[in-house]
Amino acid sequence: MKIKSGVIEAEAELRHTETAKKIYEALPLTGMVNRWGKEIYFSIPVYIGEEKGAKEVVEIGDIAYWPTGNCFCIFFGKTPASKGNNPVAASKVNVFGKILGDAKAFEKARDGDEISVSKK
Repeated sequence: MKIKSGVIEAEAELRHTETAKKIYEALPLTGMVNRWGKEIYFSIPVYIGEEKGAKEVVEIGDIAYWPTGNCFCIFFGKTPASKGNNPVAASKVNVFGKILGDAKAFEKARDGDEISVSKK
């Protein structure tokens, strides 16, 4: 899939999970960027429960779905919940993909920027 926000353009690969399948079927999606440390999240009209393997500690570049807020999340560095170098979500997320290339490009995204996710 393709992710775009302002000058940022990135591609991501999806895992073979139920979350990835449901989100891919819902594309294209648009939203407004919310930042939480070095995480972007935005609400999407997809409703999925916590999958087996959901976790709080993720990796830079991970794309996840946050069941608590029905949000699409992109992790590109430490969050306020991080104790080490890895991003930590506010609560468990379903990791369903990975940014290809440098996820730190999302550092340029600001609260309120438009973000879109589409099929490649």
